[in-house]
Amino acid sequence: MANPADTLTDAVHTLTYAWPAILRMLANILLLSGADDFVPFLLCLRHWIKQRGSSARPTVFGVPNGERRIAIFVPCWKESEVIGDMVRRNLAAIRYRNFDIFLGVYPNDTATLQVAEDLARAYRNVHVSVCPHPGPTSKADCLNWIYCRTIRFEKETAIHFDTVVLHDAEDLIHPEAFRTINRERVRHAMVQVPVLPLPTPFGEFTHGVYCDEFAEFQIIDMRARGYSGSFTPSNGVGTGVARHILEQLGEERGQIFDPASLTEDYEIGVYIHRLGYSQIFVPLQLGSADLVATREYFPRKWGSAVRQRTRWVTGIALQGWERDGWRGTLGVRYWFWRDRKGLLTNPLGLLTNLLFVAGALDLAASTLLHRSWQFGVDNPEILRLCTITATLQSFRLLLRMCCVSRIYGLRYALGVPIRSFTGNFINGVASLAALRNFALSKLYRRPLVWLKTEHSYPQRESMSIPSRDLHEVLAGSGIIAEARLAAVPGRKLVNNDLADYLLTQQALSEDEICSALSLQSGFPSTRVDIRAVKPRTLQSLPLKIQKQFNVVPFRVENGRLLVAGTRVPDDAFFQQVRTLTRLSVEYQLVSKRNLEQLQALV
Repeated sequence: MANPADTLTDAVHTLTYAWPAILRMLANILLLSGADDFVPFLLCLRHWIKQRGSSARPTVFGVPNGERRIAIFVPCWKESEVIGDMVRRNLAAIRYRNFDIFLGVYPNDTATLQVAEDLARAYRNVHVSVCPHPGPTSKADCLNWIYCRTIRFEKETAIHFDTVVLHDAEDLIHPEAFRTINRERVRHAMVQVPVLPLPTPFGEFTHGVYCDEFAEFQIIDMRARGYSGSFTPSNGVGTGVARHILEQLGEERGQIFDPASLTEDYEIGVYIHRLGYSQIFVPLQLGSADLVATREYFPRKWGSAVRQRTRWVTGIALQGWERDGWRGTLGVRYWFWRDRKGLLTNPLGLLTNLLFVAGALDLAASTLLHRSWQFGVDNPEILRLCTITATLQSFRLLLRMCCVSRIYGLRYALGVPIRSFTGNFINGVASLAALRNFALSKLYRRPLVWLKTEHSYPQRESMSIPSRDLHEVLAGSGIIAEARLAAVPGRKLVNNDLADYLLTQQALSEDEICSALSLQSGFPSTRVDIRAVKPRTLQSLPLKIQKQFNVVPFRVENGRLLVAGTRVPDDAFFQQVRTLTRLSVEYQLVSKRNLEQLQALV
């Protein structure tokens, strides 16, 4: 039986002997890939030079030629924890009237179905599409059934949607995003709004990788695709597509989205370009408060990130290669190469990281033991090649740091070099897993499995909701006619004061006021069953605080303290309550009568 120590020694000697050749090969591949990574930057630079001095089209957030009617498709599977907050927050924030939200759910996902139906009852522009079969299937399959529900809705209401916008259940839609899509739809059949991860603490390296890559991708790569005459891939969210294109897809393929596709968003971008329709990626621009972009949390754990990226690599690189080959213009084929080269470079990046760590450890050992460094190379050609490659990689990291700094700040950008190791590891493992899964699916002739991403939604305290004025909400939602609202003497009053006035004048009922304030603020509205309230829960907050803010705690569930009130609370309420309980506080709007019933129990 071989001695393990001898086996290890033989392996080290073999690696030492082959090391110069291995290093030469890695350096050459990384040099070519590194040089290729600068092409998008050069395309953007060339465009900037050509446009310099010309008058840029001004940024206008107004709505030309009226608001096209927009249908928002949101496929859901096991989203009961996030979909309610997502719908309420976005209804409160979006500065656009003419839209409807269609939630795609499955009959065997009863929790999500219940939340979706509650939302549809509460808001007139929220509708539920129940898939006819149990889930989960694929996102594309769910989107197809949402489209069928939209067709039925149009026939029932004699309404026609001009644009379909794709979103996920964890998205924070920017208030001006739909105005932007509406404006660009004058000239383009597909409009892609930027997508950016929400900022997370410096130490969350996994999510930080998404921040780094998306910052560079949205600032450079997405714009460079348009400058080179190539296709604009859908980012899966924040994508506005002309309705007539979906109709054409349905006529040609029988289904809008291919249920077998793991990346139906990427595929539809390729298809729209191939048909000759105009596409645009809207560059990052400052809205009324911040950058106009769809925000969301991406996976924050290593395993979830690998799962998501395995799906991306499988769908974009492998399925895309299988379905589309290398058809298209030179620009299209180049971006196919850019999207697929990770099959080679990602595993090599992982290997390079491992060799770097091994080399650093061996250098430390050789220094302590006063022996030669096993990874040392004297060949001047290889050393020159490695120097050039290292210099290119340094410039690439500096370029990414500039992109990250623009969006997340200089301090966060300083972590880019550290997070690059995490990114290489995640991408390398995901690419190997994608190759394995794709090979097994072909070998055993079984379909590829859709790997769903677990979604999370930010706490209310960590996000700002630029609420609309209550006048706008009342008129736009149809709760009260605009002419009737204009005739109210108290029209100059705002928000809670206006709500009190309308209630006093009996212009609206308590339930209508409650619904309007919910729509305006993003807080859920409810009717509390006082028979289910436990006496101990009523004592969760001091009586003095309850009277000061006119609220009553009525339930504790899943680590949350549910508090009822009739008016939208201010920040002082949450700041004070956080010092009194360890539970997460969820505020819910109730009618004045319902609150009085609760107060009678205290």
